Amino acid sequence: MTLLVLVLLAALVFEYINGFHDAANAIATVVSTKVLTPRQAILLAACMEVLGAMVSVKVAQTIYHGYISSGVSISSDTILAALLAAIVWNLITWLAGIPSSSTHALIGGLCGAVLAQTQMQWGALMWSETNAVGQSVGLWPKLVKPMFLSPVFGFALGVAVMLLLTILLLRARPAIIQRVFGKLQILSAGAMAFSHGSNDAQKTMGIITLALVAATSNGMFDDLPALFSFLKIEPGVIPFWVQVLCALTIAAGTAGGGWRIIRTMGHKMVKLQPVHGFAAETSAAVVIFGASCMGIPLSTTHVISTSIMGVGAMKRLSAVKWGLVGRIIWAWVLTLPVTALIGYGICLATRALTGK
Repeated sequence: MTLLVLVLLAALVFEYINGFHDAANAIATVVSTKVLTPRQAILLAACMEVLGAMVSVKVAQTIYHGYISSGVSISSDTILAALLAAIVWNLITWLAGIPSSSTHALIGGLCGAVLAQTQMQWGALMWSETNAVGQSVGLWPKLVKPMFLSPVFGFALGVAVMLLLTILLLRARPAIIQRVFGKLQILSAGAMAFSHGSNDAQKTMGIITLALVAATSNGMFDDLPALFSFLKIEPGVIPFWVQVLCALTIAAGTAGGGWRIIRTMGHKMVKLQPVHGFAAETSAAVVIFGASCMGIPLSTTHVISTSIMGVGAMKRLSAVKWGLVGRIIWAWVLTLPVTALIGYGICLATRALTGK
């Protein structure tokens, strides 16, 4: 029971860190364009994150049974190792002020920890399969392909939306554009936060469900009083109380802010005006919410970053600070292998300490 409590605490810590680490995804542009103050933007983002997190559980279900083979029974120490690996990587990149993917950190940590538990049995990881309802699941369709395609979609849609706005606003006066899109960007920032909540908040829901199902199948809750019967859950069911808990936690993390990454994305990468912020946020929100509807855990960081790059490139290619972009891309490339190694090492260490 103690180990399960540690897993649940680590999951909530990860969700909180995910909130302040990825708060920049939703509000960096609206802050950098001075449409809202950081305090106003964070309040808007926190409220919309809660609403987005409650909209569905498709992404949570993918995390729960979309990456690990059905024949593998994941232990609590493995889940704890995965969460700790993701937390460590998120804190490292947050301290460096570099946007990175909490999604890839969590999945990388989970894969590494599972390999440690199974003593490097690669068959424990689900590469690509078709489930009972004909959907493709596994690391290839639900992680690797989206990892490469989502930044492309983000960049392309950012370019397309900005090009369309440029054509439509060709004869408009700059003062009118500034005033109109200053208001519209509040809507686009809210949409971005909503889509972020619909995707990122659900990842921890899946991890908590994974831990509770494992504990239920092991009979851990059999002797508990009826008051705690809500902890016993059936496979494949994401409890409503887990949804609410994760939604509130990521909102609290978002309210905690994340100014280091906001500064990188909203100020250092490219100088934005309200119309550019609107284009970037709208593009990213469409891509992310579309992925949430399909149950694809997406890197919201990748999408909004490349949307900003696409919008900036439409101004002129030199407007994007490509040296900084290179640092961000290196963080993206390293996230999966580094967190997998960290998860593997932590899982080995915990199993050695517990004599497993």
